[in-house]
Amino acid sequence: MIEVEVRGDVEYAIRQLKKKLQIDGIKRELKRREFYEKPSVKKRRKSAEALRKLRKYNRMKSRV
Repeated sequence: MIEVEVRGDVEYAIRQLKKKLQIDGIKRELKRREFYEKPSVKKRRKSAEALRKLRKYNRMKSRV
């Protein structure tokens, strides 16, 4: 569950909420579920995401 505390500036709270949704990947998930995705396209997308995550992990690992 995502919570954003509002202390007066509502626009700031909305920006914070959008940022948290983007970090959690919820916005991407909602956009992806908007239309039907064929199984072959879904498989390609998942493998591309896995490859991207692996490359990111390797970049982070090499920095340390």
